[in-house]
Amino acid sequence: MNFLEFFIWGSWLISLGGYMFSVLHATGSQIGATYGTMGIASLFMPALMGIIADRWVNAEKVLGACHLAGAMLLFWASRVGDPNMMYWVMFFNAMVFMPTIALNNTVSYIILENKGFNIVKDFPPIRVWGTVGFICAMWLVDIFNWTQTPIQFLVSGAASLVMSIYCFTMPACVPAKSKKSTSWASSFGLDALVLFKNRKMAIFFFFSMLLGAALQITNAFGKPFLDDFGLIEKYKDSFAVLHPNILISISQISETLFILTIPFFLRRFGIKRVMLLSIIAWFFRFGLFGIGDPGGGLIFLVMSMIIYGMAFDFFNISGSLFVEREADISIRASAQGLFMLMTNGLGAFFGGLLSGWVVDWFTTDGVKDWSSIWFTFAAYALVLGVVFQFAFRYNHDIVKGKETEMA
Repeated sequence: MNFLEFFIWGSWLISLGGYMFSVLHATGSQIGATYGTMGIASLFMPALMGIIADRWVNAEKVLGACHLAGAMLLFWASRVGDPNMMYWVMFFNAMVFMPTIALNNTVSYIILENKGFNIVKDFPPIRVWGTVGFICAMWLVDIFNWTQTPIQFLVSGAASLVMSIYCFTMPACVPAKSKKSTSWASSFGLDALVLFKNRKMAIFFFFSMLLGAALQITNAFGKPFLDDFGLIEKYKDSFAVLHPNILISISQISETLFILTIPFFLRRFGIKRVMLLSIIAWFFRFGLFGIGDPGGGLIFLVMSMIIYGMAFDFFNISGSLFVEREADISIRASAQGLFMLMTNGLGAFFGGLLSGWVVDWFTTDGVKDWSSIWFTFAAYALVLGVVFQFAFRYNHDIVKGKETEMA
């Protein structure tokens, strides 16, 4: 399930920006807006589907239905030739795909729990297979030169169709039953918002949103950045230009390694230091892009790809596990949906919008000043890290493995 979930996404997520630049002749703002559709959809769809899975319909069935609709939309995307129409097709695809990330986690947690496994210990090695799926998809579309063709959407749509069928064979993940009467707000899942009453959780969600913006930046513009080196004579036949997806996939390979370290880092250092490490990693991710190139600077590009594993996992996977631990069992799917709303919702929306503006700002006569673009993003991560250090005032109890508020 985890393999297919992220194979679907990996088939187009990294290559869409380059495809829109070169084939659909889109602007940076149009690409940023298209990636921002994932943010708009994540503002309410993960929470809505989480409510349905918490209260009325088995989570695995909701997951399967979303992927069935996604398959149809991806097949449609393969026939689109206009960037404005692509925006709307990908918007509707985001409406049904973005909830599946949180639902995938929910289904995993429920099945592991029902089988008597330790979620914090046993989920990360399973989640690794999602990253493997993402890598396999990236390599597939790169090796067959599909990154600049609509075939990438056909591959993703076919995988989504298989995933849909498979979901309906999964063990039943029935909604949690409660004998207590519930209020109107609780019936619609708004009880997950109670997490904002906890100062620790409120600050955590706020910085999750800001980190979600950082993630969207490299999703949208990592491949176009490498593609533009093809305009320079000495780089046009370099590996980074000919096989950008394979180079970028080092990021996902790095993920598989850092995922396995999450249980140790969370127990030893706690969520504050783990998230701070993620922010520092984002600073180096962007900064190394700013000084790298496919020639003598290739080592800096490779280092940026490696550091991405820490940047992504120490925020995304650790954050999901942290929310799972802090949220009551009756709102766990809604809480995961809320985490998605802040990261892949508000964060992705603002990240896509603002990064598109930054790219256009540093573009003159169609030529992009990528060094200035990446250094701007690095400065953003640096400021974020400094503020986070003082705003998230909690210590970690190494013995008990719990967060405690500082005096």
